Amino acid sequence: MTPIEHFPPAELFTKDYYQNPYPTFEWLRTNSPVHEFDFPVGNVRTWMVTRYDDVRTVLADPRFSSEGGTWGNAEFREAGLVSGSGSVLERAITVVDPPAHTRLRRLAMSTFTTRRIAHWRDTVQRIVENTLDDCARRGSFDVMDDYAGVVSSDVLGEILGFRIERHRELVEAIGQAFPSDPGLMDQVPEGFRRICEYAEELVADKRREPGDDLTSALVHASEDGDRLDHEELVAMVAAMIMAGSDTVRAFVGNAVLALLDHPEQCGLMLSSPEYTSSAVEELLRYEGALSTALFRVTTEELELAGTVLPAGAPVIAVLLSANRDPDRFTAPDRLDITRNESRHVGFGHGLHNCLGAALARLEGEIAIPALFRRFPDLARDIPREEVGYIENWAMRRLVRLPVSTGIPVRP
Repeated sequence: MTPIEHFPPAELFTKDYYQNPYPTFEWLRTNSPVHEFDFPVGNVRTWMVTRYDDVRTVLADPRFSSEGGTWGNAEFREAGLVSGSGSVLERAITVVDPPAHTRLRRLAMSTFTTRRIAHWRDTVQRIVENTLDDCARRGSFDVMDDYAGVVSSDVLGEILGFRIERHRELVEAIGQAFPSDPGLMDQVPEGFRRICEYAEELVADKRREPGDDLTSALVHASEDGDRLDHEELVAMVAAMIMAGSDTVRAFVGNAVLALLDHPEQCGLMLSSPEYTSSAVEELLRYEGALSTALFRVTTEELELAGTVLPAGAPVIAVLLSANRDPDRFTAPDRLDITRNESRHVGFGHGLHNCLGAALARLEGEIAIPALFRRFPDLARDIPREEVGYIENWAMRRLVRLPVSTGIPVRP
């Protein structure tokens, strides 16, 4: 391998990297596409993959396993990097391989009926309109807390069937599990514990009093006599809580900022509704919510793009980098809602592509244009250089995005 004579623009997982990782991704794709480094938690020897084709390989090749506890090396396991380790989340659909994954996904997808998805559209539209009414009364508001956060949590609450008196508590738990402030990382385990605890209570509630919601449907889901056991149910609901709220919040926030930065694209989206769907796909490509996929670990020694990876090696597939790969996308740093190119990996790829992708797309297609239709003069309340991102290696989310509607507030 040719020696690398210089270093990336920003070192991985530093403040400068979190605020703008794209120059570093560009350097890695060119100079070190399968990049060896020490992961900051436990200084674990890890490989980062940044090219589109290589990312798809990592996400689809069964030699890259999601079961870190089974295949990860001792260093990885001892550092506490196994997803869901020590909790019911070890059985979540996001971190198990076939045949367990195949069975869980089949049972989960049996609940995503045409009637239920049609009902979700009505739910999203109603919640978006109610939230916009609240924002209009404020005049100035934070897109992250007052719009994207409210829409994503309220939609998820109705779909899963949350008890209204526990809703605010759950929103706080999600905030603990996905903190904006890196100084609060010690609260993450407590946040996950509270989410799992609530998921268990929710499953128990729906066993006693089933409703017309997704949790009740999962409780009773059956395929050829097969059903989810209790731990599988709790893990499934907990994973949906985590995946369905903060990621949608992050995506909507990122999309709003991108459209504020590109008013001509926003105008095209509003004047040509036929581009709504392609706009959502392009916004997911341009700056989706997930910086990376969850850890994969190699089940055997193998070669990827000329680099030999030992068995048990932890590998990080960088979705944001793959979606800006110029070998796959023309002018990848340009936002173009009319783009019609290769499929992005914003929701992952392969067996573990996002279970809730259809719902996330639905929320994006409704919530993003609706905000700009209601407030055509929407504008940032802070300078662009003050817009910042949380310091989280796996998620790309704004800390805050204060805006003004440009509409006088009625007394």
